[in-house]
Amino acid sequence: MFWFKNVMIYRLTSPLSFNTTELETQLQMQAHTPCGANDKQKFGWSAPLSGSELHHFSQGKQHLLLAHKEEKILPANVIKQETENRIESLEQKEQRKLKKTEKQAIKDDVIATLLPRAFSKHQFTALWLDLEQQLVYVESASAKRAEDALALLRKTLGSLPVVPLSFAQMPSEIMTNWLAKGHTPSWLTLLEEAELKSFDTESVIRCKKQDLESEEITQHLLAGKFVTRLALEWENHFSFVLNEEATLTRVKFADTVREKNEDILKEDIAQRFDADFFLMTEELRLFTEKLAQEFGGIKERI
Repeated sequence: MFWFKNVMIYRLTSPLSFNTTELETQLQMQAHTPCGANDKQKFGWSAPLSGSELHHFSQGKQHLLLAHKEEKILPANVIKQETENRIESLEQKEQRKLKKTEKQAIKDDVIATLLPRAFSKHQFTALWLDLEQQLVYVESASAKRAEDALALLRKTLGSLPVVPLSFAQMPSEIMTNWLAKGHTPSWLTLLEEAELKSFDTESVIRCKKQDLESEEITQHLLAGKFVTRLALEWENHFSFVLNEEATLTRVKFADTVREKNEDILKEDIAQRFDADFFLMTEELRLFTEKLAQEFGGIKERI
């Protein structure tokens, strides 16, 4: 089961709906296939559930997809060294300096020669489509990686009108207010990590293992710094770092959550996957609702 460790949330700006048969057909058309000898990269969909031939996993209006990027690893220094060796050898042989286009052709040939022997790096990005709330959750801490996965989904479906989830009040202002007043909402607990920035001087303070209610932190806030990252815990649910873009990193679900399905035999992979997916999505959906309330509601227009 892909328990999300990072969460970026996007809002669909126009209703999206489909049946799973149509979805599977579209996903198969963009399925991941292994890199061939001369391929630098392949990007497509793989099965979320191990052993299943389906390229999606669904529960009602909840759908889990898995974007699979495979890239051949060619170290830049290896390409550079081999290219330089070939250029030097040819220049000595022909007693002249090679043109820029000739050097580029040699580099291209070096890459083509090395590709069949290169190792592959595999990157998987999970996407959860909550069509009940018209939200898309991407398991990523990188905006580019998330956008790449969404672009693949857009190509697969034909269109995907999404924008990053935003709220009526800025997360940095709310988080700053939490520290300034010395308390968080009753359902959240401060941990010992934060990042504070000054938008005037661009100075940055990063704190770890720090009492965030100390006089030292108060002085930084009085000096005009804003909180842009804050480590928090939703008791008995999960801990996380909340960022100024309202994204979550380093999400760690509590043992009490992950152990709820321990009665299901590990051999029953499909049933355990189904139960864990339901558990995770319910946790994140409730969290999103509570966060939206704290931040003044979801902002419909950007």
